[in-house]
Amino acid sequence: MHTQPVMPVMPQPVMPQPVRRGPGHWLSSYLAMLRFDIASQRTWLPMFVLTQVLFGAGMAIIYGFYLGRMPHQTALYIVSGAPALAVLTSGLIGVTTMVVERKEAGSWDFIWSLPTPRSAAVASTFTVFTLMAIPGIVVALALAAWRYGLSLSPSPMAVPAVLLAALVATSVGFGMAQLIPNPLVTGVMVNVLIFVVLMYSPVVFPITQLPAWLADVQRALPIYYVAQVLRASVTTGIVHDVALSYAVLAAWTAAAWAATAWVVGRRR
Repeated sequence: MHTQPVMPVMPQPVMPQPVRRGPGHWLSSYLAMLRFDIASQRTWLPMFVLTQVLFGAGMAIIYGFYLGRMPHQTALYIVSGAPALAVLTSGLIGVTTMVVERKEAGSWDFIWSLPTPRSAAVASTFTVFTLMAIPGIVVALALAAWRYGLSLSPSPMAVPAVLLAALVATSVGFGMAQLIPNPLVTGVMVNVLIFVVLMYSPVVFPITQLPAWLADVQRALPIYYVAQVLRASVTTGIVHDVALSYAVLAAWTAAAWAATAWVVGRRR
């Protein structure tokens, strides 16, 4: 009996999927990464806020122990520096810790492999930690003011001041953690920066108290200006040249974003 030969089945060519681009795709990717970041951070959010309060209100209260009974203006200067301590903690400790943990777990390799723009993933991280910094700032300021019996004068500029201060701290911490390949070195750098913030930065004392050369160094760094914009948003008559502080923080934020984009773009 003669049988017909079986013809082999040729595989169908796989058509390449079109690459999605445009503002709509970026926004949907950003919202998806935002949900991912919020879900991954919610378990340690209470500890994160507690850390900010301890650094902000805690340091302000401890300075009161050192100085004893203080004049009203001195206490007001120390209290108005509490938000800066809280927001710097968010950027230099919270963000870098998250980045290092994800790098060690390989989570960033997974995130970069997703069909979403990397800029959307980075923007999501900045958004989450900027928003997470706000409760710590508010609580630290309230506790410190209550401790010294002060009445603050919040202005509408508190909103842009908090957002810009949190954004610059977050962007600097994120860029540094992504730029340094060794997590151990990142941890050492964070500890050094926190030591500098607590001991040598004019956050809870005037910059005029520093030696001239150290004051010049601080004027080139964002820490002093973070304290200035936040202090100006809750007090009156203490801070001058606020526009300069906003300009310097905007420049630092742009530089940190550019460095982050360069580091993220080099990853394969």
